[in-house]
Formats: sequence, structure tokens, C-alpha cells
Amino acid sequence: MKKKTLRKNEDLELLRSPSKQDTSFTGTDPWRVLRIQSEFVEGFNALAEIGPCISVFGSARTEPGDPYYKAAEKTASLLVKKDLGVITGGGPGIMEAANKGAFESGGLSIGCNIELPHEQIPNPYQNISLEFRYFFVRKMIFVKYSIGYVIFPGGYGTLDELFEALTLTQTGKIDHFPIVLYGSDYWRELCQWINKCLLEKFCNISPDDNKLYKIVDDPEEAVNYIDDVIKRNGLI
Repeated sequence: MKKKTLRKNEDLELLRSPSKQDTSFTGTDPWRVLRIQSEFVEGFNALAEIGPCISVFGSARTEPGDPYYKAAEKTASLLVKKDLGVITGGGPGIMEAANKGAFESGGLSIGCNIELPHEQIPNPYQNISLEFRYFFVRKMIFVKYSIGYVIFPGGYGTLDELFEALTLTQTGKIDHFPIVLYGSDYWRELCQWINKCLLEKFCNISPDDNKLYKIVDDPEEAVNYIDDVIKRNGLI
């Protein structure tokens, strides 16, 4: 088993507020901007001709024997049979399951790996493997090269990707693409809170905003919904 090593946290260095006593940031931040630019260029260059893809998100902690792991693997396999590539965060758990399903079905399987303080080891089921230092660069790549999201149960990172997609769709920053939440047992209470609190009690979203996503419990249902929205909205 590969030993985990402590790595430099580039996001932490970028986002740390400079002190008045420490002026070294004037020398390092401009170079950091060039490094960020290079990540965008490398990502755009690598994925420029990949065709339509669906991003799959979910917990890195999901074990191979878990029903959600198996469902993610099956969902990805069905997606590539619709001539859609699959993009994940490139790590273990749900990400590995989706890459594996796409890879073993002969489809395009992409991993957008992130450097973490404690190293995340890329899973072996990737046709294209990219590595990013900065979360926000990686997140833009997900949005730019996806025409739909399938979101399995996960933690803060998974929720971050979900609400970013909902925000960008709600505000018209991206075309409305299908957002699938897989697993009603996991997502039901969150969606109830959105309806009762955000919509009904405080009116902080519009009635149509809770229609930007769909909850499913079956890989075929997820893929059929994605296929329908893609065709209806002319996303390909």
C-alpha cells in the first residue's frame, strides 16, 4: 500500500491573508497567478476535444461493496453506452466506481485529481488523468466540460459541487443541464428543508428553483432523465 505523504496545500497558501510585516507575498503571488493560469491552459488543452460528458460526484469513503458504489459503476456504464464521457474527481469511493464503470465499458473515463495535504491516490480506471493544485480551477473544469451532473451521497465537497451547479443554473451563468441526486434516503430530508425553509417559509428561492434537480434510485432512471433533458434542451 502506498504511504500517504504530507503535501503542500496550495489553496491554503493562496487564500492566506498577508500580514503587514510579511511582504514576501508581493513576490510569490504573481508567480502563483502564472501557476493558476498554467492549470487552466493544461486543462483546456487536454479536454478540448472530448465531446459531451457527465460529471459524477460522491464520497471518497464509499467502499466497493456498498450499494451506492455498485450503482455509480452501473450508472457510468450506461452513460458511456449513450456516447457520453464520464468525469470524476479521480479518487477512491464513488469516483473510482464511476471511472471503473465507464472504463470497463469501453467509454471515456476522465479523472480530475486534486492535490491534498494528505495525498489522494488516483484510481486506476482513467483514460485521461489530470492533476490540480487549486480547487477552484478543478471546479471550473467540471462545469465547463460537463452537460450534466450525477451526485451520489457524499460530504462537504459533494454538497459544494451540488450547490455551485444549482447557483450557476439559477442565475443563468450556465445552460440548464440535468442535475441528478442519486439515493432518496440520503437526499430526501435536504430537499424537504429546501422546500419548507428556503421556498415556503423565507421565500429565498423561486418556485421553479426546486425543479432544477431530480432524485432517483435507479441507474436506468438517472440515465434516462439525463438523456431526456439533454435532448429537450438541445445540449448536444
